[in-house]
Amino acid sequence: MPTYDHWQKSSHCAQGDSCIHIARGTGGGVKLTESSDPTGAILRTIPAAWAAFLRTLKENRAHG
Repeated sequence: MPTYDHWQKSSHCAQGDSCIHIARGTGGGVKLTESSDPTGAILRTIPAAWAAFLRTLKENRAHG
């Protein structure tokens, strides 16, 4: 099982408790959680799916 030892806060995070944190595992996985409850819901995905998600968000933001 991969380990996740370095959480990074979103660069778009404003002040407050509603921030997304992301960690990359040694096995190449991606793990996401919310800063207001980091031990609560943790989502896991693969790098390709995470990259596609980010690409979609950026495209949608660029188009309005």
